[in-house]
Amino acid sequence: MVKLIALYKKPANVDAFEQHYATLHIPLVEKIPGLRKTEWTRFIAAPTGEAPYYMMYEMYFDNMAAYQAALKSPENLAAGQDLLTFAKDLVTMMVAETYEDEVRR
Repeated sequence: MVKLIALYKKPANVDAFEQHYATLHIPLVEKIPGLRKTEWTRFIAAPTGEAPYYMMYEMYFDNMAAYQAALKSPENLAAGQDLLTFAKDLVTMMVAETYEDEVRR
């Protein structure tokens, strides 16, 4: 699988950020074609103290072709435009391939 990872610094107004994210941004993201799964993570700490990021959102696609097709979609354009309205200076985006291993005990 391929995933798009959005890492967010802590916003100045957490409540306003969370409200916009949950009620406006996520519904736009969920319309992106080819999106298979999402994960929303809020960091609570790092092993040595405060986490360098506030939140992570991961968007999973079957493969690179599905991800690239999704990037070209009008739905992705709408989500990207919205992101720039409230998180332009907070977000870092990366693309990754994922691999899973089961832990055997």
